[in-house]
This record gives sequence, structure tokens and C-alpha cells, in this order.
Amino acid sequence: MKRVPRIAPISSPVRAKTKAHGYAAARWTATTLCTLMLAACSPPTVPDVTYFRLPPAAKVERLPKPLSVLPIEVETFRAEGVYAEQAVLYATTPDAGALRAYHYQLWSDPPSRTLQERLTLRLRETGIAPLVTDRLPASVQALHVKGRIRRYERVQQAQGVIAQVEFEMRVEQDSGEPLLEQSYSAEQAAANDTMSATAQAFATAVDAVFAKFQTDFIALEGGKP
Repeated sequence: MKRVPRIAPISSPVRAKTKAHGYAAARWTATTLCTLMLAACSPPTVPDVTYFRLPPAAKVERLPKPLSVLPIEVETFRAEGVYAEQAVLYATTPDAGALRAYHYQLWSDPPSRTLQERLTLRLRETGIAPLVTDRLPASVQALHVKGRIRRYERVQQAQGVIAQVEFEMRVEQDSGEPLLEQSYSAEQAAANDTMSATAQAFATAVDAVFAKFQTDFIALEGGKP
């Protein structure tokens, strides 16, 4: 009968070394799996909130003399629905039939307050009245300028981004009798797709609307349009 050779048993040091390698591999695998699981469970990075403001308006021509003997009070613009929010609004369709709000791109101030301040400064620079302000005591007789935001959104169209604005403007006496009531609109293409260019486009469109309103206001007070 042919004898089968005996296999020499593995020595203790070899067995210990093999076990050590096995434990190390198991620890590495467990550590890797834990790292991958933690990475998968960690929340995504939240973008920083960025605030935008309209660039300063260009200087306007000053009238030779005031056209109104009454002071002028420019009230905070009315804003309803999404237009009352501080977020920059954008249209989801080229015809601006639906609107959404950016979560991380906001105006530095609500548009209703920004527009009030911008129009106040513009009328003050023209010298249309001895005093143009954003607040007066109720006892002071004055002309009141009121505005309502009807459109104020960023629209992506085939040719690029445009800013669309529309305001309903009203001038009335203390009694509430309207002297002027009209809607004004304008749109301005942005230089590129950045939000900074969009803010500049909004400023240009807003100033175009205010220039139209100013012309009508001056004509109302007896000045040359």
C-alpha cells in the first residue's frame, strides 16, 4: 500500500500571523463601510444666502423751480402675494405665466421699500416740490404718491434673461381724490445670466418706469413734459 505523506501542521507563529492579517482586513472593511455609510447619510451642503440690491440710479435733471407748493409724500409701495416677499422672483415660462421664488437669492430689502426709497430720492433730486419725503404727519397737507407692484420678476427667454416690471402709480390729494392714476411697465435685457446682471437690469427697468411717471407728474403740475 502506498503511504500518503503527512502534511506538516502550521506552526503557531504562522497561524497567529494569518489571524492578524484577517483581523486587519476585517477592521479595514468595517471602517470603510462605516465611512461610506456616514457620507451617504450626511446632509448636502447648503448654499450661502446672497443678497442683492439695485445699483444707484443715474442723476436726474433738476427743474428750474418747484412746481408744487405742497410737500410730496411717497408711500411704501403696495405688494400683494408673492410680490410682498423678499426673495427674487423668476418666471418658469417665457410668458411669465407662473412664478417661483429663489431660496438663496434675496433682495437686500423688500421691493416695496426699495421702490419707495428710490422714487423719493428721484423726485427730491428733480426739485419738483420744496419737500419730498417718505413720511409726513397726517395733519400736514400734501400730495401723496402711491404705487402698487404688479410685476417684478426675472424671466428666462430664448434670447436671454430679462427683468420685467410693472407698477400702478397714483397721485392723490389729502381727500383721496386722484389726480393721476396709470400703469407703467418696462423690461430690460440683462447683460448675461448672472444675478448681478439681473439686478442691474431691474434697476434700468425701474428707472425707465419712474422716468415715465415723472414726466406725467411734471405735466400734471404745470411743467413741461
